[in-house]
Amino acid sequence: MLHPSYTDLMKVVNKDVEEGETKVVNSRYSIVMATAKRARELIDGVMPMVAVKDGEKPLSVAIDELNQAKIKVIGEEENEQQSVSEAE
Repeated sequence: MLHPSYTDLMKVVNKDVEEGETKVVNSRYSIVMATAKRARELIDGVMPMVAVKDGEKPLSVAIDELNQAKIKVIGEEENEQQSVSEAE
C-alpha cells in the first residue's frame, strides 16, 4: 500500500477548494501526472523543497513535497488561462 494514499494526496491538493467549486485534482491520474512532472524537474536539477533521505528517489521526494503542500498543482483550465495571459 502506498503511503500516503491517493485519496490522502487528493485531500491535500484540494484542501483550499471551496464547496461547490471544481476540484483541482479529481482522479488518481492527475496525482500521478503531477508527481511525475515534479520528479522530472528534480531529476533535471531543481532543488527539493523537503528534506531528502540519502538514496531517496525523485518520485518519493515529489510525493513528500505534494503531501506537505510544498508544491501546488494547477488545473488544466487555470494553466490555459495563465498561458493566454502571459501571451498578451
